[in-house]
Amino acid sequence: MKIIVCGAGQVGWQIARHLSGERNDVTIVDSNADLVRRATEILDVQGLAGFASYPDVLDKAGARDADMIIAATYSDEVNMVTCQVAHSVFDIPRKVARLRSQSYLDAIYSDLYRRDHMPIDVVISPEREVAAAALKRLSAATAFDTETFLDSKAQLLGLRIDENCPVTNTPLRQLTDLFSSLRILVVGIRRKAVLFAPEPGDQLFVHDEVYVMCHVDDSNRALEVFGKSQGKQDRVVLIGAGHVGLSIAKSLELKTNRIRAKIIEKNRQIAEVAANELEKTIVLNGDGLDTRLLEEANISKSDVILAVTDDDKTNMLAAVRAKTLGCTRSVVLVNDPSLVPLIGAIGIDAYINPRATTVSSILRHIRHGRVRGVYSIGDAEAEIMEAQVLSTSPISGQKIRDIDFPEGVLVGAVLKGEKLEMPTGSTRIDEGDVIALFVLSKDVPEVERLLQVSIDFF
Repeated sequence: MKIIVCGAGQVGWQIARHLSGERNDVTIVDSNADLVRRATEILDVQGLAGFASYPDVLDKAGARDADMIIAATYSDEVNMVTCQVAHSVFDIPRKVARLRSQSYLDAIYSDLYRRDHMPIDVVISPEREVAAAALKRLSAATAFDTETFLDSKAQLLGLRIDENCPVTNTPLRQLTDLFSSLRILVVGIRRKAVLFAPEPGDQLFVHDEVYVMCHVDDSNRALEVFGKSQGKQDRVVLIGAGHVGLSIAKSLELKTNRIRAKIIEKNRQIAEVAANELEKTIVLNGDGLDTRLLEEANISKSDVILAVTDDDKTNMLAAVRAKTLGCTRSVVLVNDPSLVPLIGAIGIDAYINPRATTVSSILRHIRHGRVRGVYSIGDAEAEIMEAQVLSTSPISGQKIRDIDFPEGVLVGAVLKGEKLEMPTGSTRIDEGDVIALFVLSKDVPEVERLLQVSIDFF
């Protein structure tokens, strides 16, 4: 499949890395020649320096026979014009645009993206994706990562193994015997920066990061088994009232169970906008690193601090300071992947990776066939892939133990009709079942072959 990725920034880079790794013909376009050079030197992609919205630049990038264009530059307007040119001049079948401005995303203007207006097939909003991810982190604040699958019946929890974890040095196969009524399955372990799919005889050690798939009704109990407690989430302090922070605050105001939220914003103008748009949330103007302001926000009695400014270091320092002042849990927004290893070391409980959430949402829309969802794990190290089993699939009608999955693949959960099952080797995969698979990135092409689903345009 031939794909043009416009924008070689963080999001465009990750998308190009993902798609080129899956043997697609990828060309990356950016006005910054240094970013293009870096992409072509490190990734298996072609590169072109130029403005993505210019027809002659797209022509040189191979737009005449491209199957898809993904416009992910920093400018909404450039992304929109790029999709228009891709449609009107080159008739590219599939067009994806990243849009950040909330005005462009308002539902009342959705007609704007019809084929006879602004022909964009899929609109991706990083801010909305990040806000949604933040709310999910709040639902399991002691997990550093979380997502739901299979009609929200299965939940993925990313957990750090601490000294107080009661199941350290326990073979995974024994977890079923110890907790026979608990519907959980460890699908991934990151040890010394290496992520792998575990065998039944593998044990968990302190400092491991584990990915656990569980029935959503068992998530709180699963947290307890791994030495984590959920606790209350009634009092929340937000640092940053930009698009992400404001979106989170509005969502918290809509929740049926009352959540007392306060938001701290350094920029007075942004703080005033937030104060006008929020009804129940207290807005404080000042620096989120200011101890006195944090104390004014009653941080010592807060259940969680959520730092979502556009500065990674501010987020991390604000979270650490809040915890030293008595806040129970912390969640931070981190753009720079090189800072992620520091998060656990300095006591931050969970983080949100905007690149991973945006890449996940884009992949979800461009995979074809019966793949219903894709969630990117870590720094594009693996995916949770949700797919419906076709009658023509080689895995249909087979027991899991008899399926020739690659070593980096585990079936995390199976939805049979309305019933969720945590699989064992004897679980039979039937036509129509929906499965959630943990797949290391290198094994994605082979899994798609087994599912008889290819990356293709609709």
